[in-house]
Amino acid sequence: MNSRERVHFTLNHKEPDRIPFDLGASPVTGMHVSTVYRLRQALGLDSPGTPIKVVEPYQMLGEIEPDLIAALGIDIVPLTGALTIFGFENKDWNLWTTFDGTPVLVPGAFNTDPEPNGDILMYPEGDKSALPSGRMPNGGWYFDAIIRQPPIDDHNLNIEDNLEEFGPISDEELKHLGRAAARLYTETDKAILANFGGTAFGDIALVPAPWLKYPKGIRDVEEWYISTVTRRDYIYEVFDRQCALALANLESIYQVVKDRVTVVFVTGTDFGMQTGPLISPQTYRELYQPFHKRVNDWIHEHTSWKTFIHSCGSVMAFIEDFIAAGFDILNPVQCSAAQMEPLELKRKFGDRITFWGGGIDTQHVLPFGTPDEVRNQVRERLRVFGPGGGFVFNTIHNIQAQVPLENLLAMFETLQECGRYPL
Repeated sequence: MNSRERVHFTLNHKEPDRIPFDLGASPVTGMHVSTVYRLRQALGLDSPGTPIKVVEPYQMLGEIEPDLIAALGIDIVPLTGALTIFGFENKDWNLWTTFDGTPVLVPGAFNTDPEPNGDILMYPEGDKSALPSGRMPNGGWYFDAIIRQPPIDDHNLNIEDNLEEFGPISDEELKHLGRAAARLYTETDKAILANFGGTAFGDIALVPAPWLKYPKGIRDVEEWYISTVTRRDYIYEVFDRQCALALANLESIYQVVKDRVTVVFVTGTDFGMQTGPLISPQTYRELYQPFHKRVNDWIHEHTSWKTFIHSCGSVMAFIEDFIAAGFDILNPVQCSAAQMEPLELKRKFGDRITFWGGGIDTQHVLPFGTPDEVRNQVRERLRVFGPGGGFVFNTIHNIQAQVPLENLLAMFETLQECGRYPL
């Protein structure tokens, strides 16, 4: 059974030969570039000093290359747009060194000149004539968005200002997606996870729009959250217009990628905190679910793609509504959050939604536990989530910097040893 078949089986709640494994197929299932560097050294794939490409500069995620995919038995590969979150392309690579001394390759428009205090500022489209949109603090590991909120005049709020980034997809982008999908489908046997953009309603990582030079509308994180209550009609209209544009774009995208894609990343909007829901289920049903359902219904009616929702935190209160909205996959399955007990998740929802993640706790066990504690948790998560299919192994969100190599290797070895059916 090849990777594509393996993922297809598990997404249809059947048991393949082994549990599929994702590392690096999305911006929320990857690995910090410094950890990729150390892992490749440990596996003997590189000599010391070989730089790693930063393929997602906001979170400083490293490229998972084919040799690492083969070494670890990874089953899914990413299909992404041509531009990064800062609005420039991944091209014209330059050598740079991170604060911890890791040699990396960054895109040509990536600013490598530190400020007097040592911070690194990032600029939309790499244009230093615009205000910076991201900051990596001196000694930091990734970027924080810089809020560039113009004064808000409630009497003159313009829906168009919060729709600037949701225009019709360009012919150039369609060509890029078509070529990339064809290459991944023919040159690999992997399942393809596509992130086309434009379908995440209120994703707070995107609200500040770090790729726009002069963002208008509501762009402050705190103000956005407040507006979902105080300016509900405005936000609903933004979502409604965004949804119409997204559906038109999906129709154009499907014409070039067809059913080569296995999974599409629909949304990364977080609805949970560590301790409970971030909003009420009623608010989800009124403000978000109608648009999720429209997107998912279109995808299921016109394509073979499975739909993926990423929502951190305690989301037990929403899973029934996620399923009703048409989502096939839930990520990252943050079992360390309140009410996210693995046995209960599998019992209540395991035959109706695929758990993509939940493989190990990245807050405590993977970075701070012992190798034996890592092995024990991986075995337990395989035992709980694996039966009947519907489980893709992934860590709970991205693997961060400074994770001990012995813990990483213990995780990979245990997955390979214990991840075969029958469990």
